[in-house]
Amino acid sequence: MESGLVFNTQRYSIHDGPGIRTTVFLKGCPLRCSWCHNPEGTSPKPEVVVLENRCLRCGQCRLVCPQVDKTSGNGSALIDQTRCVRCGECVKVCPTEARQLVGRQMNVQEVLAEVLLDRIFYEQSSGGVTFSGGEPLMQPLFLQNLLKACRAEGIHTAVDTSGYAPREDLLSMAPLTDLFLYDLKIMDDDLHRHWTGVSNSIILENLLALGGIHQNIWIRMPLVPGFNDDPKQVEALARFAASISGVRQVNLLPYHSTAAHKWTSLGKPDQSDAHQAPTTQTIELAMNTFQAFGMNTQIGG
Repeated sequence: MESGLVFNTQRYSIHDGPGIRTTVFLKGCPLRCSWCHNPEGTSPKPEVVVLENRCLRCGQCRLVCPQVDKTSGNGSALIDQTRCVRCGECVKVCPTEARQLVGRQMNVQEVLAEVLLDRIFYEQSSGGVTFSGGEPLMQPLFLQNLLKACRAEGIHTAVDTSGYAPREDLLSMAPLTDLFLYDLKIMDDDLHRHWTGVSNSIILENLLALGGIHQNIWIRMPLVPGFNDDPKQVEALARFAASISGVRQVNLLPYHSTAAHKWTSLGKPDQSDAHQAPTTQTIELAMNTFQAFGMNTQIGG
């Protein structure tokens, strides 16, 4: 049975497609967006996180960690993801579950069993399952089999993707996917490289190809001040999105810093101060720009 790495399953989700949904987050992402709300999903490997508000500083984790000098320091062992061997020993001995291993191997039937728990809510709300990440297309065979299993059960399927993936992998999902949530961040390639670590050329070309064969795509644009809130950038993106025949909706996602604690729990520098939340005026201007191109535009979702 095909298996893959899952880092979260969120039931009763109302922000990842229509209706009430279960969102399954697959681990691993090729982008490194500075505003990322799921930094625990970027690495394709399991990671140890520390929830400091639960930590008793009892030192049990330090005693079992193979990477810590047990004769120095006290309290909890610091997370160094470059040295952590992900053995999970510190997770086992933590009395308050302050230390957790993010990312577990699951097979298709295990994921499907969780998804089916809320079938009644999908039927009542026209909801379904959304595969997100990370970037779900980093595990293409696992994703494909998950989509097949859900479609066999009559469950509406959605894939939330950055579009940064081999085109054949993306297009192979089209017959199995009822809805694509396609992240589109900015048209300027230099800015895209600077803030995400990759070029946007593959993303834009893949969207053009997908729009030619799939007629239910929702564009998701994170609205991040200092990155893509300039009116010219918004207009360029809106013009491009409007040219794709398969695009049915645009969701503007205003940046917020509520994921700051995730960065620190991973032992990584907090990047929440790199951006500010957009103003109401900025959000309205962006919405009006997309609507001027005849696009159904929503805030959030």
